[in-house]
Amino acid sequence: MAVLTVKDLYKTFGAGTPRANRVLDNISFDVRGQTFVSIVGPSGCGKSTLLNIISGVETHTSGQISVTSDDGKPARMGYVFQDPRLLPWRSVRKNMLYVQDQADDETNRRVDKYLDMVGLGKHGDFWPGQLSGGMQQRVGIARAFAVEPDLLIMDEPFSHLDAITARALREQLQDIWSQSKKTVVFVTHDVVEAVELSDRIIVLQPGGKIFEDITIDLPRPRRQTDPAVATLQAEVLARLERMKGMAPQVSAAP
Repeated sequence: MAVLTVKDLYKTFGAGTPRANRVLDNISFDVRGQTFVSIVGPSGCGKSTLLNIISGVETHTSGQISVTSDDGKPARMGYVFQDPRLLPWRSVRKNMLYVQDQADDETNRRVDKYLDMVGLGKHGDFWPGQLSGGMQQRVGIARAFAVEPDLLIMDEPFSHLDAITARALREQLQDIWSQSKKTVVFVTHDVVEAVELSDRIIVLQPGGKIFEDITIDLPRPRRQTDPAVATLQAEVLARLERMKGMAPQVSAAP
């Protein structure tokens, strides 16, 4: 598990130029322990930029961010992308092993474990081109869990899938997470996904500010058709509609 601390975070592309564009504006929050946090908001509100900063792909303009394991050491991260990013010339198993530090017996057992958990235990020798889009994404999820990360980052992993496949994968992800209890930061524009999966939803508004930080206190497993889930989805959607009617305010840089 991980401890993620974000404090007074700003990100401006082209800072100091006439085309400066602030995409994150004074962001502060903490994530720790066995928790699943979703970051939700409309396109262009800074969700993916925030995720890239957390993962170290992007640098921030100012503020503080730290990601550590429970013992205070740098956290090991796993990443699930919008698309599976499987190497087509490697089998499913070799794609799984590609991100591992070594290929010893313990690593192979771990790969088998997570392939079994996503229902692909018999597909280790298949090529990516032999799998459907949903099956490929399941490999991507298994690969991220198999590195035994302290923090698992997921960037809209179901956005390109059809509704039926995405729904099945959300249910499967709940099952895997309930067994692993990893710290997860999940980016999505889909409120249905966020309510189904999360303990907490951080809503970003246009301009890159936090609009609301919502606690989700529903028992698991959750299904889209559950009345309590549907009711909460409607409540969160209503809050987002209210947000749309508010003009974003950009604060002065520190």
